[in-house]
Amino acid sequence: MRKRTIALGIAIVALAAGGGWYASLDKETRGILAAMPTNADVLMWSESQRDAAFRAMDRLPLLAQANEIAPSPHPLALPEGKPLTIPGIDDYLAKQREAGIVILQDGKVRFERYGLGFDAQGRWTSFSVAKSFTSTLVGAAIQDGAIRSLEDKVSQYIPDLRGSAYDDVSIRQLLTMSSGVRWNEDYEDPNSDVARFNTAKPDPGVDATVSYMRKLPRAHPPGEVWHYNTGETNLIGVLVSSAVKKPLAQYLQEKVWQPAGMEAEATWLKGKTGHEIAGCCLQAATRDFARFGLFVLANGKAGDRQIVPTDWFAQATTKQKDIGHPGKGYGFQWWTYDDGSVAAQGIFGQGIFIDPKRKLVIASNADWTRASKGPEPAAREAFYKQIQARIDAGN
Repeated sequence: MRKRTIALGIAIVALAAGGGWYASLDKETRGILAAMPTNADVLMWSESQRDAAFRAMDRLPLLAQANEIAPSPHPLALPEGKPLTIPGIDDYLAKQREAGIVILQDGKVRFERYGLGFDAQGRWTSFSVAKSFTSTLVGAAIQDGAIRSLEDKVSQYIPDLRGSAYDDVSIRQLLTMSSGVRWNEDYEDPNSDVARFNTAKPDPGVDATVSYMRKLPRAHPPGEVWHYNTGETNLIGVLVSSAVKKPLAQYLQEKVWQPAGMEAEATWLKGKTGHEIAGCCLQAATRDFARFGLFVLANGKAGDRQIVPTDWFAQATTKQKDIGHPGKGYGFQWWTYDDGSVAAQGIFGQGIFIDPKRKLVIASNADWTRASKGPEPAAREAFYKQIQARIDAGN
């Protein structure tokens, strides 16, 4: 993500002051102009800057370019269900700094609430929730025959990785974050790979992600060690685009967004060299994030169309790698729970929790006090268990 300094925002406002342009802007765009990020790194933004920017990452092309994803002409209805009573919910939402939460059970809305001035019509950024969308597009590309096998080497689809540490890495190993390539994902370390790779200057004629990732050294043999790596999801996005010969946003629109009945337009931010940032930065309405959960519960079937192989989600949402945390694991860009539930998760509180046994989906967007190291993650895990228990008790 490329951000300019606050001087850019001041210049835009100054130019707009002489006419009616500023008055015509939606509230999200006005908000980001009023709290323009002062640093190129989202991890260094203030709370007020994040509050404004997370709902408007795609609003100003000078800040970030994005590809649009058109909604379905026939949105999937989300009828009202029995209201879910949740003790302590107001305190929980306030402490989570929740922007939006939608709880579906059996396809019906049982709870919906918005905060931070956000609403059902707005688009909130996904951060790493996008990873689970990206992995689903791998399944779609396999169903379409554009990707032959998960055992294929990544370099077969991204030739610029030949000769790098990724040359012998399979698509399956990339999906399960077990490439063995060295990577630092510390969100609070300005010198980490996750902080540096979006700002690194790409090699001429090479995708920005590929350019950075192909220079990384090997730490372990492929397939042996799980290690979380956002850069590798970006590689998956490049791989899918290369295989299907379409931009990732277009493929998402064709394979998921429209078939699954998404109601609102979405956008996907692009990196320096034009590819969508596959490990991040999908902007969508909270209800449509919830609809994606329903698509997963339907095993990737939309109407009479099977979008991914029939066994795709059985693999993708099952523990493929141990992460050293009791009761949890990692699938194909999904966090898995030993009770059969699964979650897409992004920093600062973005999430889609899916519980097949209870036909339950919890989609939430927030702006936590810290990216991932504050008290909010544990509280959210407890909240998921609370909702499961309330449903089991017949509430």
